[in-house]
Amino acid sequence: MAQKDYYKILGISRSASAKEIKAAYRKLARKCHPDVNKAKDAAEKFKEATAAYEVISDPRKRKLYDQFGHAGVGAGAAGPAGGGAGRTYTRPQRGGEGFDFEDLFAASPFSGMSLDELLGALGGYTRRSASRRRPGGAPRGGDAEYPITLDFMQAVKGCTTSLRMRRSDGRQERIDVKIPPGVRDGAKVRVRGKGGAGPGGVGDLIIVTTVRGHPYLRREGNDIYMDLPVGVAEAALGGQVTVPTIDGPASVKIPPGASSGTRLRLRDKGAPDPKGGKRGDQYAVIKIVLPKQISDSGRRALEEFSRSDPYDPREGVPW
Repeated sequence: MAQKDYYKILGISRSASAKEIKAAYRKLARKCHPDVNKAKDAAEKFKEATAAYEVISDPRKRKLYDQFGHAGVGAGAAGPAGGGAGRTYTRPQRGGEGFDFEDLFAASPFSGMSLDELLGALGGYTRRSASRRRPGGAPRGGDAEYPITLDFMQAVKGCTTSLRMRRSDGRQERIDVKIPPGVRDGAKVRVRGKGGAGPGGVGDLIIVTTVRGHPYLRREGNDIYMDLPVGVAEAALGGQVTVPTIDGPASVKIPPGASSGTRLRLRDKGAPDPKGGKRGDQYAVIKIVLPKQISDSGRRALEEFSRSDPYDPREGVPW
């Protein structure tokens, strides 16, 4: 197998810290591990990443690699960092050129692990596990999920809700949870130290939100939309109307000649970004509404308008 630069494989600089090295390998494992990626080249990329991590994460091997390249790590002695303590691997050198990727991958304890086991060994979150590990290796308590349902306005404005949780000893505990402004349907809010107890401590409480729909407002990202019914005369001549927003009533101008589907923008009247970014906008979408009944005089006025100001509403349509 052709030898490749270990730093380039991991996507890191030659001065990368141990933390950066581990984060880079964890990212590649999540992307390329055969458990989650069935592409033909995914397994090969995972092997390369693992082999590179075995060398660059070990200070001694890294120093040799930096000095002598692949030949410098050919006399495999100490086991790999990050889970292989107490294990030793000896591989023969091949013409003084060092290990190839297959050798290094086979020697790695990660080579036979599932993605969940690998991430756990690296000290990160697994995809399905309800428990996490502390730096010393002792499992901490499991995270507990608690579903709540919020009104549309509670979600966009934020609120504080009280929960009653039954602890492992049978006691009930009241927990006040602050829901940040702008949370979306399916969002998760973490409350530290309020989950299940375990030998290594207490896990977290994960609040999973369900947001009810609103009678006339709808959310798309951080923007809020509403349909704005407009009469024929208002659409043709323009005007000023009042519309509801999450902050209360606001005035919006209808331009003359507005058609159905025209979006009128109210800047910064959308939902807050839950991560602290700027607010979205609100859009009032014009929907021209005709009267159900037209008087004789109204009919004559429309017929006169059609004669005096003829136009083709379907001009330019693709069909």
